[in-house]
Order: sequence, then C-alpha cells, then structure tokens
Amino acid sequence: MALNQRNSSRRTVVGLTTVVVALALWYLATSVTGFINPSRFPRPEEVWGAFSFIQAEGYGNGKLHQHVFHSLQLVAMGFAVAVGIGVPLGLLMGYSRRAEALINPAFLLLRPIPPLAWIPLAIVWLGLDDASKILVIFVAAFVPSVINSYTGVRNIDTPVMEAARMLGVKGWRMVAEVLVPGSLPMIFTGLRLSLQASWTTLVAAELIGAVYGLGSILNQASQDIYPAMILVAMVFVGICGAATTWLLGQLENRAMPWRKGRVAA
Repeated sequence: MALNQRNSSRRTVVGLTTVVVALALWYLATSVTGFINPSRFPRPEEVWGAFSFIQAEGYGNGKLHQHVFHSLQLVAMGFAVAVGIGVPLGLLMGYSRRAEALINPAFLLLRPIPPLAWIPLAIVWLGLDDASKILVIFVAAFVPSVINSYTGVRNIDTPVMEAARMLGVKGWRMVAEVLVPGSLPMIFTGLRLSLQASWTTLVAAELIGAVYGLGSILNQASQDIYPAMILVAMVFVGICGAATTWLLGQLENRAMPWRKGRVAA
C-alpha cells in the first residue's frame, strides 16, 4: 500500500514537472525570444486574455462553463447509450456461437465505417440539433465496447466455463457470476477506448451547426482567426477528457479492487 502511494506521488511530481517545463518553453519561445511567430501560435498572456474574455463576456453564444457543460452532456449521453447496448451485445456474441453467427456479419460491415462518415446521414435523419451529435458519438463509442466485451468473454479460461456449466449455472447467474467478472478487465479497456472516441468525435460533430460546445468555439475561433481562443478550447477538451478518464479509472478501481494500483488513474 505504501509502495503504491509512493509510486503515485512520484508519477504526480513527474507529471507536474513536465507541464511546468512545457509552459516555460512555450513562454520562452513566444514571449521572450520570439522564436515562434505569435500570429502562428499565441503567447501565454494572449491565451490567458482569451480565457478571461470567454469567462466574463462569453464567446460563440455562451460563456466557457456553458460550452463545457454542453459538451460533457453530449458525451455522457452518447457514451452511456453506446455502453448500455455495446457491452451486453459483446457479452452475448462472446458467449453464444449462434448469436455471433447472426450478429457478427452485420457488425463486420459497419465496423470499418469511420464515425465521422455518419455525420451527413445523422444530419439528414435528425437535423443539426444535439440528437445528431449524440448519434455520431454513439457510433464512435459503440464499436470498442462491443469488441472488447466480446474479447473478454473469449479470454475466460475454458475450465472456468466448463465448471460453471457442470454446476448448473445458467441464464442471468452465468452473466452475473461468470461472464461479467471474467470479462471486466477487457470491458474497462473498451470503455476507455469508447470514451476517447467519444471526445474525438464530439469535437468533429460540433464543428458543424453547433450553437454551444467546445467544438463550436473551435469553429467560431477559426473563422475569426483567433488562435488564442482556439487554444483555450483545445486545452479544455483535454481537461474534460482527462477528468472523465480519471472518473472512469476510479470506477474501475471500485469494480476490481483486487487490481487496484495496476489500473491507470
């Protein structure tokens, strides 16, 4: 326990040192030496000014907290629906050969299609409202959750499955006591990939026809040729992505306490 805490503290210090060094190099390259043209990449004080402006006055139809909350809401809804459908479907395909034979051909046809390719169809079906963006996020998060849940079931040791069948474990007991516990490491790997795909796809989806959201800030700032505001939006996409990944890591630690310390926070 003490060793894990020391390792965690060491990683935190190293991470903070890396951030401080990067900020210092940024300041030296832009504000001190002028090595990087500020018209190409903004100075730290310009980014701080853009952050203060969007906090106080607002930009792109809203203030920063409104954009952040809206993006978080879209990611949460698309991710939740994708996981709620994708994980059970992956478990079913991994456990049942018949279900795999029935579902897998259609899944293999849909799997190679990039999530962004669904944007035009989502707009035709659902317009430019949030529903079309949630659909695209769903598509992006759905595939990793299915694949990793399926792989998790297939990686369960054969003697474990045979022992469960010999003991008469069937139906929901099989799911709750064998399939889910045995697949949890791969399921959470899929959730991490799904969450990352959700954020990547959200920003792309919000570049088109969004009123609020971090993607809409990027779109508006690019049209206004406002590099500092672009960087503000990019930083908060990273912060939101890191925060949600950390929350997922905490859930993973609670779901699998025996692996605590081995799970990336």
